[in-house]
Amino acid sequence: MSGFEGFPRISPFLWFDNNAEEAVEFYLTVFKNSRRLDKLTRAADDPSGKKGTPLTIAFDLDGQRFTALNGGPMFKFNESVSFVVRCDSQQEVDEYWAKLTANGGKESQCGWLKDRFGLSWQIVPAKLPELVKNPKAMKAMMGMRKIDIAELERAAAS
Repeated sequence: MSGFEGFPRISPFLWFDNNAEEAVEFYLTVFKNSRRLDKLTRAADDPSGKKGTPLTIAFDLDGQRFTALNGGPMFKFNESVSFVVRCDSQQEVDEYWAKLTANGGKESQCGWLKDRFGLSWQIVPAKLPELVKNPKAMKAMMGMRKIDIAELERAAAS
């Protein structure tokens, strides 16, 4: 593949069935300071897709470079790989949680969710590592889906 000039040495490469373009457009609406960079189309005689369908799409999400691939149905996302979104406030936690679980996303626990494309995300407050050093706060977090910062602070203070 060409077009990797300007990419960091290591960057995520995400395998989608045939909806990479839809996924990229969705992620661009979720994260501020994001942009689509490039689109490479399939050759006309490529039997794996429709003529003109993008094979890969390069994009940035808030400064992190990604590539999305329309690779077909052979592989699916699972929780063994996730992306952590550090949030500076409860408002940010709530906003990312709502956007990423919308239209078929699924909540998990302890700040984890899967978006409608099956990609796993951890939506966590920046101070989470410090808070969960307290056993009561850790116990409280284990019972949460979306992280509630105030509740963790109350548990840590008790």
